[in-house]
Amino acid sequence: MTQKILVLNSGSSSLKYQLFDVDGDKYTVVAKGLAERIGIEGAFVSIKIGDGEKQIKEMPLPTHQEAIKEVLDLLLSGPLNSLDELSGVGHRVVHGGEYFSHSVLINNDVVGKIEELCALAPLHNPAAILGIKAIQNLLPNVEQVAVFDTAFHQTMPEEAFMYALPKEQYKNYHIRRYGMHGTSHLYVSRQAIKLLGNPEHSKIITCHIGNGASITAVKDGKCIDTSMGFTPLAGVVMGTRSGDIDPYIPLYIMKTQNKSIDEVDKMLNKQSGMLGLCGLSDNRDVEVKYFAGDRDAIVAMQVYSYSIVKYIGAYIAAMGGVDAIVFTGGVGENGAEVRKLVCDRLAYLGISLDAEANKKRGQTIAISTPESKVKVFVIPTDEELIIAQDTIKLI
Repeated sequence: MTQKILVLNSGSSSLKYQLFDVDGDKYTVVAKGLAERIGIEGAFVSIKIGDGEKQIKEMPLPTHQEAIKEVLDLLLSGPLNSLDELSGVGHRVVHGGEYFSHSVLINNDVVGKIEELCALAPLHNPAAILGIKAIQNLLPNVEQVAVFDTAFHQTMPEEAFMYALPKEQYKNYHIRRYGMHGTSHLYVSRQAIKLLGNPEHSKIITCHIGNGASITAVKDGKCIDTSMGFTPLAGVVMGTRSGDIDPYIPLYIMKTQNKSIDEVDKMLNKQSGMLGLCGLSDNRDVEVKYFAGDRDAIVAMQVYSYSIVKYIGAYIAAMGGVDAIVFTGGVGENGAEVRKLVCDRLAYLGISLDAEANKKRGQTIAISTPESKVKVFVIPTDEELIIAQDTIKLI
């Protein structure tokens, strides 16, 4: 008897979804799609049923709540006759803090703890809660599972996750590096190991680059370090997030510009990054201006790619080498120019980029030449599969 599992993956400006038919160990995607550019001009919802053509519906999507409603309506127009057919719903939740080191069945206590952690993932945890509560209202008897981005990073050693703050900040307030995008880094690192021929030992750097972005060092299949920290604000430059900055800058802004904590929070999370540098947060829009010679877009792309290169270099040092670099996420899978800018700066490693292969979009492919000393792969992430598998295990 097959079961139908719906997976909702809420990002800061997107909502991916997949509907699975599960028969034993066989997971078949019945339908999938996404709501894209949520809160941004030009929003749309798409659905692809089986091997059919992708259908796209353009409409304003001011918040995730509207996006989820449109997704459910699309599923009811074909793949599902009723929402009662669903056996379970799995949700990607970015931040589990120290409450959750593995996936859990969702109840009111779990929802409360996820809400507590909203301050640590202000662009994502609230979106996940919207999805959870929407399903609770529509399908109160269907079990839901939360799968946490932070779980894969629990293997980091103390030297990687501890901050040099007074000890009580960790002991009493659990301030430490957690990392995000864990399901994505887990999936693509496993796939990269397969592409390398399943060696016993491996050193892989996975670059999940989208509106949010993080870089992870994966040694022998386990995370040893990752760029995001206590919150998703840390690390490389992102669509609207600043990434790493001097920690005194927020204090300086508050002191000199009379801004509140909430105003600075909004600035760093929603008004910075690529948006702050060139006025655009979507990499596709930035690339148009970049190739048109727009000075701000050129600087933004240079700052963006340079921040990625620095983390890759740091993780090569941390692991004592690298066998493969993986690009994934919306930009990593489709942004040929970003990949080129990064790889060009890493040519000293003996990386040789295949220009034709690098033009490919959204498919698993080696974009390094056969003689390249370090393999470079593009691997489309499949966080949804990991989430579906954990959902089945728990329900």
